[in-house]
Amino acid sequence: QVQLVESGGGLVQPGGSLRLSCAASGSTFSIYVMGWYRQAPGKQRELVASITRDGYTYCPDSMKGRTTIARDNAKNTVYLQMNSLKPEDTAVYYCKVYSDSGDYWGQGTQVTVSS
Repeated sequence: QVQLVESGGGLVQPGGSLRLSCAASGSTFSIYVMGWYRQAPGKQRELVASITRDGYTYCPDSMKGRTTIARDNAKNTVYLQMNSLKPEDTAVYYCKVYSDSGDYWGQGTQVTVSS
């Protein structure tokens, strides 16, 4: 079992930045990919970025250029940095990990981009 705790959401002004953290606990030795997804009201959940244990990252084209994902294996924590935020980035952001014992989701953290 893996437990995930996300932090860092909140209200951000357009053009601002966010930095989210997701700390994993439990059977963390079996985690091989950590990622961030988001779900806006009325829309499907979508991948924002992911990172492997070895540091290989993936980011959909729609997220490239203003999205950075990083991982601290010693702390079992994954970070998401997004810049130049727009109102359409408003969503609940979820952490997800893929491990030998299964896939696990965090509870989600709300990010609202508004002036």
